[in-house]
Amino acid sequence: MRDKRELGAIFRERLEQVLSRFQGSNARFAQSVGLDRSALSQLLSGRSTRLPRAETLTSIAQQHHVSLDWLLGLSQDDRTAAEVAPTLEIEERAASADDTRLAEWHREAAGYKIRYVPASLPDLLRTDDVIRFEHGRDGGPRPSTLIREAGRRLAYSRLPETDMEACMPLQRLESFALGEGRWRQLPPAQRLEQVRQMADLLAELYPTFRLFLYDEQQAFSAPYTVFGPQRAAVYVGDMYLVLYGTDQIQALTQHFDRLIRRATVNPHEAAAWVAALAPRVA
Repeated sequence: MRDKRELGAIFRERLEQVLSRFQGSNARFAQSVGLDRSALSQLLSGRSTRLPRAETLTSIAQQHHVSLDWLLGLSQDDRTAAEVAPTLEIEERAASADDTRLAEWHREAAGYKIRYVPASLPDLLRTDDVIRFEHGRDGGPRPSTLIREAGRRLAYSRLPETDMEACMPLQRLESFALGEGRWRQLPPAQRLEQVRQMADLLAELYPTFRLFLYDEQQAFSAPYTVFGPQRAAVYVGDMYLVLYGTDQIQALTQHFDRLIRRATVNPHEAAAWVAALAPRVA
């Protein structure tokens, strides 16, 4: 049987692993498990051989999706019994955005960093006219519902605890301004309104919302969203592939980090760069 000193050392090692996966500060982690920061520091310091109270161990396991056996060194598998289930689900795109899980996923990720590669223009930056144009005939959610959802997303992005990054190819915005591709039939006046609104919102929301632009000749990404450490959703048209596995979420997070490292327009430059598209609208 292991003595208390050995159990304490194993617990500290496992706790440090949980902390390394956590997308936030030590203070935020402590708050998530009902501790103050000094108590967490003491647990990590190794000054005491005592394990934390049972309710603290349970809280760490429940809030951060690891098993108690793994925390105490009784198992090499950190998954809870519930997580042994498949780590990928398919979520159908509903007829109404109010019926989808997307808004719920955003609410559940409050306080975590959200990383976002949009399929078109970022939802919260789109004008009503652009939403109507892009979704008026696609058989998906009604434009009126998507407009309401975009308004809620914008309100969410204005909250002080929001931390959201978006990354997309700069060529998409250039094509939009020029009325190329899918936007060929969108009137110039509506495209100009969109460019101006996007520039204004990027300036207003920075640094809570940060947009990176990369060169699509140098990098590529399918559209997806990483909701902190909880889940990632890959958009595939009329459905989402929803990933819950830690390794899968970390892989998409690392992919996003590679995209922003290759960005040619960084967030503090994005508003001015988009505003400079206005004279090119034709």
